[in-house]
This record gives sequence, structure tokens and C-alpha cells, in this order.
Amino acid sequence: MRHMCDTHLVVLPYQDHILIRIMAIHTLLFVSLLIFSLIESSSGGKKDRLFTDLQNSIEVTAKPVKDSGDLEAGKDMVTITWKLKSSSAKVDTDTAFKTIQVKLCYAPISQVDRPWRKTDNKLFKDRSCPHEIVSKAYDKTPQSLDWTIGLDIPTGTYFVRAYGIDGDGHEVAYGQSTDEGRTTNLFSVHAISGHHVGLDIASTFFSVFSVVSLFVFFVMEKRKAKLEQRE
Repeated sequence: MRHMCDTHLVVLPYQDHILIRIMAIHTLLFVSLLIFSLIESSSGGKKDRLFTDLQNSIEVTAKPVKDSGDLEAGKDMVTITWKLKSSSAKVDTDTAFKTIQVKLCYAPISQVDRPWRKTDNKLFKDRSCPHEIVSKAYDKTPQSLDWTIGLDIPTGTYFVRAYGIDGDGHEVAYGQSTDEGRTTNLFSVHAISGHHVGLDIASTFFSVFSVVSLFVFFVMEKRKAKLEQRE
């Protein structure tokens, strides 16, 4: 009888241990589900935001410093300005804006057959403005920036768009350097392909050198063979 009691006393802590582990797993699952729900609820507002719901209250201009022709990535500059439109509700907008985010966007002609650049009314799905130019705290005074086109910008036709971001990180307003159809005031960028004239010259030189070396080697071998025959 005592032996049975001792055995029971040994098994009971093990059962308690299993029970504690089960409760811990349930608690972990519950906490994970709660955190996931909170994340979904906090990001849900951002996912549901539509571009057509934003106020067009920012005036944006983008003027290439170069007078004409394609702009060269890594070299040419674009002067970008942005300010609040005079017709906008200035008090409400000033209160809402915390950050201004300026982006380089693809024009429709550079989106054809490129689904990874597609425009979507749902902001979290929109892929038309992947290149951030600058993001800075909102300033009530008109702002200007001389932006050098980055080396990572691909060949294409572009315009500039600015978003007004509120304290929660949500877009509440926008403005762009083109019309609603995104067909006016566009500029084209020519990306650096890595092709260089100096490399072409060097390649040509070494090709000629190789041919000449092969010819000299052939002549010397032929002359050597004739000398051996005479001996």
C-alpha cells in the first residue's frame, strides 16, 4: 500500500508538469492571436485607404535643370517644389500633416506590360511610385529641392508626387506634377547601362593585340621549322 502511494506521489508532479505545459501553450496561442488581431486592426485602416479618398491639396512642380532631351541617371537634376494649395482648408491640413513624402512615379507609358509597376486605387497595393525622393517633417512654408536622379532609377518616363502623412503614418492628401491622367509635364530618364567608350577601346586594343601576337607566334614557329629542316 505504501509502495502504491509512493508511486502515485512520483507520477503526480509529472502530470502537473504536463498540465502546466498545456496551459502555457494555450496562453501562448491566445497571446499570439491577440497580438495578431491588434496588428490587423492597426494596419487595417491603412490597407483600406484609397487614393481617390485623398485630398488633392498639395501643389507640386518638377522641372528638369536640363533644357531638353532625356535626363541621365546619376548626373542630371530635377528641381522639385511643393506647397499647400491656396484653395485648401489650411487649418485642417496643417493639423493633419506631420510628414511630407515625395516620390518619383512612373507615367502610364512606362507601365505598359509591366504589372510590377501597376497603379492601384488601394494605396497599399499601388506600385506606381516605388522611388522615394525625400521624406521630411511638414513645413508650412513652400519647399524646394534640387534632386540628382539616382543611379538606381531605370529608364522610363516619370512625374513627381507628394503625399501628406498624418501622425498615424496614413496618407491624407497628395499633389503631383502632372494632371489627373498623368500625361502632362512628364520627363524621361535614361539609365546608365554600364557601357563605356573607354572599355570599347580597351577591348578593341586587346583583340588586335591577340591577333597580332598569334600571327607573330605563327611566323616564328614557321621560321623555326625551316631552320630545323636546313640543319
